[in-house]
Amino acid sequence: MPLHPQAQALRERRARAGTPPLYSLTPAEARAADLADIRASAGTPEPVAAVEEHRIAGPSGPLAVRLYRPEPPRRELPALLYLFGGGWTLGSPDTSDAICRRLTNAVGCVTASVGYRLAPEHPFPAAVHDCRAAARWLAGQAGALGIDAARLAVAGDSAGGNLAAALTLLARDEGGPALRHQLLVYPNTDHRADTASLREHDDPLLFNRRSVAWYWGHYLADPADGAHPHASPLRAPSLAGLPPATVITAEYDPLRDEGERYAEALRAAGVPVEARRYDGVPHGFFAMTGVLDAAGEAQRYAAGRLREALR
Repeated sequence: MPLHPQAQALRERRARAGTPPLYSLTPAEARAADLADIRASAGTPEPVAAVEEHRIAGPSGPLAVRLYRPEPPRRELPALLYLFGGGWTLGSPDTSDAICRRLTNAVGCVTASVGYRLAPEHPFPAAVHDCRAAARWLAGQAGALGIDAARLAVAGDSAGGNLAAALTLLARDEGGPALRHQLLVYPNTDHRADTASLREHDDPLLFNRRSVAWYWGHYLADPADGAHPHASPLRAPSLAGLPPATVITAEYDPLRDEGERYAEALRAAGVPVEARRYDGVPHGFFAMTGVLDAAGEAQRYAAGRLREALR
């Protein structure tokens, strides 16, 4: 279908403003521009009962973890580890702040966001290992944090969806922590993807195939690393035994086809999957609740799926 009128209006505003593609900037410039754009389109952040800042031990030094609580800590609640997007190159817990607040309230869970290390300063697999450390911390400190370690899920958008998928592979192969569900929002799943959606989407005012190449170029110190299943989950020898999944994709997204192929591969491996494509919207729409009705719809759908999985 055509680009939704709300998404078209967003594209036209970018055109009038002369907004440069992030891939034309330095990583430092792109990080600042990305955060500003996300905050401008995310709408008013919802209040939550509490926000806590923690420092945990990571593989190569301390990591920041932000916890969102839907209510005062008086009983054990399920927990969600949400991994922000940004092509492994951009982002921080601030990037996903509005999403985490909405999911915390709608699911009724404690949500954690970890400030994993970014490329190109810290290429693959640094981010994967940092996310593993955060998941282990949540499970290991569950009692002190007021979390039910038996009800833990992982989620992420874009590169965060890629990291969430990688984390489920690690958790399966290393014997934990146990994960109830994985929510993957337009995830990267294959470094070598050559799909119709990747070839079709080249609009410089939207996330496009050049964006994808720019991010992979920063993330992988050696292109050969892209074949590793923790970088390209679609290339894992087996997806059997992974937690049930929700996969969200967008019509106007170069990553659309590889996200949907991952959902199909999970299903073929015997993993319960529900996949939903949102038509007329671009990559990144999930965070745009202030300007796109589809974002609110997708977040409510995601929250319902997580609430069911974690009850």
